[in-house]
Amino acid sequence: MIFKALRSNIRVDDSTFDDLYPSNIKILGHRHWTPVDVAKMAATYLVQHPNDKILDIGAGAGKFCLVGATCTEGIFYGVEQRESLVEISTEIAQKHQINNVEFIHANIDQITFSDYDAFYFYNSFYENIDTSCPIDNSILPNQELYYSYTEYLRQQLRQLPIGTRIVSYWSGWEEIPTSFDLEHTACRGLLNFWKKII
Repeated sequence: MIFKALRSNIRVDDSTFDDLYPSNIKILGHRHWTPVDVAKMAATYLVQHPNDKILDIGAGAGKFCLVGATCTEGIFYGVEQRESLVEISTEIAQKHQINNVEFIHANIDQITFSDYDAFYFYNSFYENIDTSCPIDNSILPNQELYYSYTEYLRQQLRQLPIGTRIVSYWSGWEEIPTSFDLEHTACRGLLNFWKKII
């Protein structure tokens, strides 16, 4: 019913969507998983053509990809370092026959950005410097990883063609190269829509 509603452009609230997850994952939703309305806005901006490949950088429980794949004609890829979250996301996609989504168990520095058309970034590296609400204890915070992942993201974005789009949410702007122009914002400046212009 949730995905049928999304396909019909009927609003789905986050508590309803998060019921798809086990309780230990659901309780993290307010802090770590993209709200449904934000995911719809971001996905609509990122998918310019049918079958555009959209990469979620640090997919977590896969919520952005699941919503985006349901609401658009794009193909969504979520890279996530926690294998348990990849398994949960994949199981939900398979159960609900969402075929235009794939979850990848890897670190971001194992991903080549040129394989994708557009990108979503919900400050996924920040858990390495903020220990106030950990997802679990399987990944230990590491400040050096925060800086190395951020630099890898910047380097990859610099190499992409003019016209490439990225949406950032709850993120500083240091990850975004100056070759990207801020087209507009939403959610009181927390959601930012970027396009590469040079």
